[in-house]
Amino acid sequence: MKFGILTSGGDCSGLNAVIRAIGLYLEENVRDAEIVGIPDGYGGLIRGESFPLRRNDFENIIGLGGTILRTSRQPYKLMTVSENGSSRLERMCENYRKMGLDCLFTLGGAGTHKTAALLSMEGCNVVGVPKTIDNDIYGTDVTFGFQTAVEVATEAIDRIRTTAASHSRTMLVEIMGNKAGWLTLYTGIAAGADMILIPEIPFSVDAVCDFVAAQRRSGKTHTIVAVAEGAVLASEVKFKRSERVFVRTERGENTVTQHLAEILQERTGFETRTSVLGYLQRGGTPCAYDRLLSTRLGGFAAKLAADGKFGVTAAVSGNRITFNALTDIAGKYKFVDPEGDTVRFAKSIGIGFGI
Repeated sequence: MKFGILTSGGDCSGLNAVIRAIGLYLEENVRDAEIVGIPDGYGGLIRGESFPLRRNDFENIIGLGGTILRTSRQPYKLMTVSENGSSRLERMCENYRKMGLDCLFTLGGAGTHKTAALLSMEGCNVVGVPKTIDNDIYGTDVTFGFQTAVEVATEAIDRIRTTAASHSRTMLVEIMGNKAGWLTLYTGIAAGADMILIPEIPFSVDAVCDFVAAQRRSGKTHTIVAVAEGAVLASEVKFKRSERVFVRTERGENTVTQHLAEILQERTGFETRTSVLGYLQRGGTPCAYDRLLSTRLGGFAAKLAADGKFGVTAAVSGNRITFNALTDIAGKYKFVDPEGDTVRFAKSIGIGFGI
């Protein structure tokens, strides 16, 4: 059997550990398995590019960040649009057949899974593996890459806190998470942030200012606010995302963080600074938890393929590794429940949410 592996969308820690687990499982359990890597995500499949992967390519990459296959983003909305007589989806299916693949492993996030579902519906044998630091893929308790990103962001806030304390500052730390606030929520709690602002809980500038001012009146000398890049002002909720982006662009901003910092300093009188962690959260060595999770997910995905179970993606449910049908989860997101246990617990220990 011939197997292809690609990594698509944003990179994260654990991708190489999954590639390794898939390769080692197939080499150990599938007779005459042939494995090829497809470079640059779906871009490589669209172009029909691949290269052989052998055991020595897998053995020493479990702790390596990024992806040895490289990655790219291919907008889902363009997959079925005709370009020069054929769509990207049609070219991918044609190249799948030309390569002689018996199965394609797609390692990626929500967008990757939507395209994987399209390929599956067109007759390609596909097995997905859920990857994203945002932890927002529907149907799985956790995605690989998430825990490493939490640890990196937590350490960053630990370091920023020393500066905040030394200068008696309010520090707004912007954390990745455009649609879902899992990374900011978990990091904020782990790092002991005073306030957490996430997309699922639109916030009031007045409430944030009042919270910071009350902290200072109580004797606290500095404040840490963890802000998701997708955090939304309560006054913005009525607007479409494109309208919010336009207004922010007019202000010369990509997110609400800098705007909030300026207002906070003006209203409270306390020196306020921002720190955008950005791609720092994606890169580097995966933590032990993600190495183990990636290995379990990759090995399980390979077993699904060896058993002829296609059109599915691996998933975590409690302590079990299981799977979901791609058609059941594609296009769906897992969001933080504003009334859920984690948010309620955070509130119970005094963490503010800007409401």
